[in-house]
Amino acid sequence: MSSTAELQKEIFATLGANAALADLVGARILDHAPANVPFPYITFGRTSLYDWSTGTESGTEQLFTLHVWSRGKGKKEALEIMDQVRETLHDGALALDGYALVNLRLEFSEARYDERNEAHHGVMRFRAVMEPT
Repeated sequence: MSSTAELQKEIFATLGANAALADLVGARILDHAPANVPFPYITFGRTSLYDWSTGTESGTEQLFTLHVWSRGKGKKEALEIMDQVRETLHDGALALDGYALVNLRLEFSEARYDERNEAHHGVMRFRAVMEPT
């Protein structure tokens, strides 16, 4: 399995195992949201992969984005979900098959109202550095 697919699989599993996050979004942690999915939910967004291999070592840096969607009053619900995601993933230790996670860090987050979807939209970009085992 590619490092990108392995990382995404483990992120879904790790977020899905967080009881506090499940209280907020249920099992609605999705690769892509189908039509009429109930709010709130989390979707996996853009992923970028960069090779940082050297002459003696190989590895990758991955930037991935998670989107939080909420129709709660104000940004409170979206921010609570984002806090749980950050607490779960930032500096987290993920068990990856075939790869060692060097580090996993939240690089950027933003919450805003999306008029087109009539929902609060949280954007969270993480950076994961991985090496093959």
